[in-house]
Formats: sequence, structure tokens, C-alpha cells
Amino acid sequence: MRGRTAWAAAGGAAALLLATATGAHAEGRGDIRVVKTVVNNGGNVIVGTSKTVRYPIDITVKDGSGVKGLTHVSTYNTSSAAGGGFVEWTGASCTKKSATTSVCRATMSVTPAWIPDYSDSDSNKAAGVWQVNATVKANDGDYWISDRIALYKVKRAARLTTVIAPEKVTRGTKATVTGKLSRADWENLKYHGFTGQKVELQFRKKGAAHYGTVRTVTTGDAGKLTTKVTVTSAGSWRWYFPGTTTTSRKTSTADVLDLK
Repeated sequence: MRGRTAWAAAGGAAALLLATATGAHAEGRGDIRVVKTVVNNGGNVIVGTSKTVRYPIDITVKDGSGVKGLTHVSTYNTSSAAGGGFVEWTGASCTKKSATTSVCRATMSVTPAWIPDYSDSDSNKAAGVWQVNATVKANDGDYWISDRIALYKVKRAARLTTVIAPEKVTRGTKATVTGKLSRADWENLKYHGFTGQKVELQFRKKGAAHYGTVRTVTTGDAGKLTTKVTVTSAGSWRWYFPGTTTTSRKTSTADVLDLK
């Protein structure tokens, strides 16, 4: 793994030099152009502490002679201080849409175990806004080097739990709903409590189709949540965290409360 990480880091350094050389614009030869880029089908990329995450970057390319394919794809945090270059390009394929236009899909991969090696400071600073850089090539030899053809967010994964006690009460009495909000720490590859965050307590009456927000509670030490509710009907309770610019949103598994 160390050898592969070193290789990826070297490739990342070369790509960063290329991006710097192009000065946040595009350059090349001929009429080939990138006309559209969509990352992860328009969604955020959520990275935890152990599972490898793979996601697509779909690049629409146009040239009068037709599109040959992608010769380079890279992605980095937009802040040079963040040190986030740990995403690896693992492959690509192109689908021809017309004689002049193709959609080329680059597959990207993140292995959390690599992340701590990519920053001299706090690896968690790599969460946030990322950019896509790509080099595309046409059938007639035209090429185009582009950086910042798309912006998207890479976020730290969140975890959220819900427990209600007691699980069976008399109507009109109180029950206590607790839980914990935590998020991935890319420095030590563990989950830690996320304090000072607003989390919504939601309830769905038995037989109902949707949840409604009952109140908002702020996480305490170690990301802990606790509140008391007056029970008027049986149903399911859960916590919902809307997320931040660097941490994913999360809905807990519901806990069911019944009436005696």
C-alpha cells in the first residue's frame, strides 16, 4: 500500500504542476472542446474511514473529427493548503453520441487509508470544494488541456444513532430520545463525536407516510444528543442531521415506540 500511495502522490504532484502551468484555463490545439462535466451524477462524494469509494466523472467532449478519448483526468481540493490529491483515476470509457460528440466517463477511486499521507497538516482540511482537470484528444490529433472544468464537494462521512426509552409507554407520559452524531476523521481513520451541531428530531405516527420535525437539538460532548418528548401516539422516532460544507448529511435508523 505504501508503494502505491507513493506512486499516486507522484502522479498527483505532476498533475498539480500541469494545472499551475495552464493557469486555471485551457490550452491545446484544434477545435476539440469539453462542453459539459458532471461529477458523481451531480451528488457529493462521501468518504468514510475504511471503504474504498468509487465515483464517475462524465465529460462531454466535441470535435469535428470525432472524439478519441481522455488522456488525463485528475481532481484536487481548490485550496492548495488543503493537500487533497488522494483521488486516483482508475479507468475511462467513451460513448459516442454523434459524429462529433462523445461522453467519456472517468472512474475515480478513493481509499481512505491513503488519505493521511497526502497532507503535512490536518488531512481533514481536504474536505470541501474540489475541481476537475482533464486532457482530451480527438481523432485527428487535436487535444485540449483543461483545468477546473467542474467543481464539486468531497465530504467526511457522518454516523447518527437513535435510541428511545422506554419503548412502550402510556399515552401522555414522557420518553427520552438519545443518540450520537459522529463523523470520519481522516487523520486516524476513526469516527469521533461531532459537537455543537444542530440535529432535528423527527417523528412519524404509526400508519403515516412521512416524518415531521418535532424540534432541533444541539449535540453536546462527544456528539451526544438527548431530549424528552411527551408521547401522544405510537410511531417511529429518528434524528436527522442536514450536514455541513465538509460533512455529509445523515438520517439515523428509526427507533419504534409503542403505547401500552
